[in-house]
Amino acid sequence: MSKIFENLKPELYRYALDVSLRDDDTKRRLRRETAALPEAGMQITPEQGQFMALLIGLMGARQVLEIGTFTGYSTLCMAEALPEDGRIVACDCNEEWTSIGRRYWREAGVAEKIDLRIGDAENSLDRLLQGGMGEAFDLIFIDADKTGYDTYYEKSLQLLRPGGLIMVDNALWGGQVADDSLQDEDTQSIRKLNRKIRDDERVEASLIPVGDGLYLARKR
Repeated sequence: MSKIFENLKPELYRYALDVSLRDDDTKRRLRRETAALPEAGMQITPEQGQFMALLIGLMGARQVLEIGTFTGYSTLCMAEALPEDGRIVACDCNEEWTSIGRRYWREAGVAEKIDLRIGDAENSLDRLLQGGMGEAFDLIFIDADKTGYDTYYEKSLQLLRPGGLIMVDNALWGGQVADDSLQDEDTQSIRKLNRKIRDDERVEASLIPVGDGLYLARKR
């Protein structure tokens, strides 16, 4: 039976990054600036950003939707992986956080690929559907308020083309999903969606233990 890595030891994690992470100064500085914020725990890990960029390249994705942008690190990783004619619609409700990302997007030369939409995420998704963007996206990344995950997942299935990929962040939620003593609303929402994706015949799925857990769902 294969060994199970519940948590990488710090020295092994550093080794994994050392032999795999292709980093640059712009990304490092964005991570450092984000790390100084009280909400820094919302930031995805660098290896997750690189993995997501790899998926975009493998799929040949051109149209990406991001639900939850924060300071724009995931946006930057994905935008750099897109071809010149690719585009990301990035949805977030916080102008202060996303203003940080805007600076680094411009520095990296990818700002023209990013259509940032500030406001309630559900409303932003509804406007996309009303604007004729049903089945228009190749890849969708969900990393917003956890109580909204089920709604975002359902609307994402409408916005995603057949064969497209949904990526749901925080599927392992720091291990809290496996602790039955924790029954807060966020944890319960993630557990509910995890089970829903597992049983959803509309998708093919796999939960990848990268970062805080990334649930991949490919639309049939």
